[in-house]
Amino acid sequence: MTLSAMTAAAARVGGVAIKTPPSSQSCRTLVPFITARNIRTTSLKSSAVTSAGGESLAANASKNRGNSHDSNSGRKLAYGAAAAGLATSAAIVKYVRDEVGGTEGLVRTASFYSLAIPKYIEYRMHMWYGSPDDVWDDLHRETSQKGLDKMLELKGFYIKSGQICASNIGNAFPRIWQDTMSVLQDQCPHKDLDTVREIIESDMNKKMEEIFSSFDPEPIGAASIGQVHRAKLIDGRPVVVKIMYPEVERIFRGDVRTIKMFAQIAQPVHVPPLIEIEKQFMKEFDYTQESAQQIKVRENLMKAGLASGPNAICTVPKAYPELCTKRVLVMDELKGEKLAVGLRKDMERHAARAGLSPEQFRQEEEKKERELKNQGLVKRGPSSEEYDKYIRILDGKRKMENAGKAAYNYTLGWLPGKEWKDYELRDTLPINHAKMVDDLIYIHGHEVLVDGYFNGDPHPGNILLMGIEEGNPHLGLIDYGQVKELTKEERLLFCKLIIALADDDKKDIIRLMKQSGYESQNMNEDIIYRFAKVSYDEDNDELTEGKHIQVFMEDLEGQDPIIHLPQQYIMIGRASVMLRGLGHALHQSRSVAKIWRPIAVRVLEEEGLL
Repeated sequence: MTLSAMTAAAARVGGVAIKTPPSSQSCRTLVPFITARNIRTTSLKSSAVTSAGGESLAANASKNRGNSHDSNSGRKLAYGAAAAGLATSAAIVKYVRDEVGGTEGLVRTASFYSLAIPKYIEYRMHMWYGSPDDVWDDLHRETSQKGLDKMLELKGFYIKSGQICASNIGNAFPRIWQDTMSVLQDQCPHKDLDTVREIIESDMNKKMEEIFSSFDPEPIGAASIGQVHRAKLIDGRPVVVKIMYPEVERIFRGDVRTIKMFAQIAQPVHVPPLIEIEKQFMKEFDYTQESAQQIKVRENLMKAGLASGPNAICTVPKAYPELCTKRVLVMDELKGEKLAVGLRKDMERHAARAGLSPEQFRQEEEKKERELKNQGLVKRGPSSEEYDKYIRILDGKRKMENAGKAAYNYTLGWLPGKEWKDYELRDTLPINHAKMVDDLIYIHGHEVLVDGYFNGDPHPGNILLMGIEEGNPHLGLIDYGQVKELTKEERLLFCKLIIALADDDKKDIIRLMKQSGYESQNMNEDIIYRFAKVSYDEDNDELTEGKHIQVFMEDLEGQDPIIHLPQQYIMIGRASVMLRGLGHALHQSRSVAKIWRPIAVRVLEEEGLL
């Protein structure tokens, strides 16, 4: 960012009226200091030399009177220039302090830009030249490793960015990047127990031993803003304890704004979402607020029978507000494994059945996917019903084999020198990917359309697989730091938009988008329609013209620049993209609007609007 751009931004933030020169003249803010100093020095030297030259006192006085006006003008110019310089400097200092995070933030910003800008240019050049796949693979390998090193160096929001990449949120990242960043899922740097103890005891004004009967010193997970430990309360209840790092709020604010500044120059289409995401991120720095949000979402889903009762499809852990502070959150422990871990094990089981290693299996699947894509086709996984049928067949086979093993174990197995055969457990059965995706999308549809209170960050790291061993597979949903609330009017309008999207009613989609506050330079109706479909409903090659979703959205912005986005719906779009991204990764592509349509119809009927 140029000095003039920083000055302008600082002026806007600080309310200082400074007219910024054109970028080609960005160094002129330094000129007044030089000019003022030279004018003043020259005037004083001239007076001294003339007096020393033996001129009469009257002549010298007359000359000085003549120079007096020039000297006063010089002083005024010097003072004015100095004042302008001080105002500019103050504005820059305020900008660096408030927008970048002070000196520390400035150093972090410079460090980020030192890698991001050259690599961004390099990527754009390869896009321009249409480089072959092997060149792209080499570039991905080199850049992803440098990116990982930079993330581990800077930590903060950059760690979260790497975890987003590893989770392939929105189906946006190449496989090489996902693999490189995967270490951040399980091996993220964490704080030692002494630091954790200091945070807990400082916030709660109690010794840890007065709160917990046991506390596992090794975290079960570490993320960008904190880490999680297993513990037991004094009464023996098993809980997990989330700890927020002391420095995280300070550096996060600067990190998010750094990326926002980069997007303003490199990818303006992402700036409006980043502004809304920045607002939501700021909510993550108070665990008392997060616990209240978690309690409300849990109550809403339990009331709907989605998180309790015989037809429950998810569990949200109970939070203990009396044990929550700004930096500490205590909640029930959910017994399950992270979605990424469960899916990896699932792939290993599929590979074993095919007689392949996990890597060979993945390569075979990717090869099939490429072949289908070359034919203009998309690989689609089995439906939920087909999965259930397949699982029932495998379960029947498992039970028969276990019966044979039991017969052996309780007869020949008792003989000396014989070993009992291990039974095959229920958790060796495959996961019903289709039902998992359908359930996730439906749950979030209820949150958005019925409750108007939803989690805007449903990435795979916040999803657990539960109840597999008991034969009752369902989802565990955690992390409610980024909850968004809609007004009733916003919620009902979005219900109408969902129905229009599901019915592919282009005319109504455009009308409702305009009503929601969408505004662009040309108000191109085809672009409004495509923007709504890709943001909230689905993305396929027909809609995106075969382009990556990010490139497609940039192209739309280039054709018809957006002036105003409906901010209230940005987090819905983010959640939709995340959920669809998980579906794409599992070959379970979905139209979010089609799954949400029955919910929207029911809501509008209850309001007498249908």
